[in-house]
Amino acid sequence: MARARARDFEEKQRSILRAAAAVFAESGMDKASMSQIAARAEVSKALLYHYYPGRDALIFDILRTNLSELDEAVEAADTPDAPPRARLRALVHAVLEQYRDADDYHKVQLNGTHTLPPEQRDEILAIERRVVRRFATVLRQINPQIEDERPILMPVTMSLFGMMNWVYMWFKDGGAVTRADYADLATDILLNGIDGLR
Repeated sequence: MARARARDFEEKQRSILRAAAAVFAESGMDKASMSQIAARAEVSKALLYHYYPGRDALIFDILRTNLSELDEAVEAADTPDAPPRARLRALVHAVLEQYRDADDYHKVQLNGTHTLPPEQRDEILAIERRVVRRFATVLRQINPQIEDERPILMPVTMSLFGMMNWVYMWFKDGGAVTRADYADLATDILLNGIDGLR
């Protein structure tokens, strides 16, 4: 008979993922050890191995969990019948809010995706593509010419993601610009430029 899950299984799992992301971000994918992760998570190595058989499983679950939550947040913020510009603004706000306190997860995503076996990498890329496709759909509605007359929809979409994804490198909560301010700024830069694209 299979052992029942502890009541706090998901809470402990989340704590382990946070700790593992921090260790991977600080030490790198190759140098991070299960001992370091267990110490950061304040659990025994035996308990850590009960949750994850090794570093690769941790990397995959960090990426899958983080991206799945991003996908859900973007889907929840999306209102397909809203005016496209307002819809885009809501999506950018959702992404930047989801990125709050997620700097370590970003570093793992940047450095860990290529370490995954092909089937896991495909699963991660499928989630990423789903998020990107939602933005591309809205951008196409705002300016159909970026797809119809000149195939630059993907470069425009990924330029917006560049503004959002690299925010962790410089943005500090509590500064002169709030997270919501920057979401509006990034959206305005894109919207004010997209009309001039032909």
